[in-house]
Amino acid sequence: MHHEIIISGFGGQGVLFAGQLLAYAALAEGRHVTWIPSYGPEMRGGTAHCTVIISEKEIGSPLVQHPTAALVMNPPSMEKYAPLVKTDGVLILDATLIEQRSARIDLDEIAIPAKAIADELGTPQIANVVMLGALIAATHVVSIETMNEVIAQHLSARHRDKLEANQRALQRGADWAVARVLT
Repeated sequence: MHHEIIISGFGGQGVLFAGQLLAYAALAEGRHVTWIPSYGPEMRGGTAHCTVIISEKEIGSPLVQHPTAALVMNPPSMEKYAPLVKTDGVLILDATLIEQRSARIDLDEIAIPAKAIADELGTPQIANVVMLGALIAATHVVSIETMNEVIAQHLSARHRDKLEANQRALQRGADWAVARVLT
């Protein structure tokens, strides 16, 4: 198993935190991991992305040119990363914020209304966790159980009151991806 994942959006959408959670979950399951963050000149509102590589074997290079999966949370990220996803890869996009679709028939595209689901759960800032749930269900890169444990371990003290909402968001994202595949 070898996954190369790009997570991208505006600063403030939790893109880097989502990548960290994914990396911690993979480490908890005994995998080799790299996590590289990158953000534009403005932390909040500028562009941000990170790459996560998860592998059963040692990782030769932390660079990702053609990811096996991409989570895109805004239109500029969609434009930049959708064409780069490998054939038979997974593209997960926040359909609440991104109207366009990739038109690629050689990959699995999951358009999930992540922001709308997060709003419905009463915590708009957890759309990133909704998308992680969809990624986990689509790729089985880590288990939902491990990710739930990692969220509980790494949620900051000031956000502890949002633990249950984050865990519900993770499950809602996974359920969305599973239901989409079954229909």
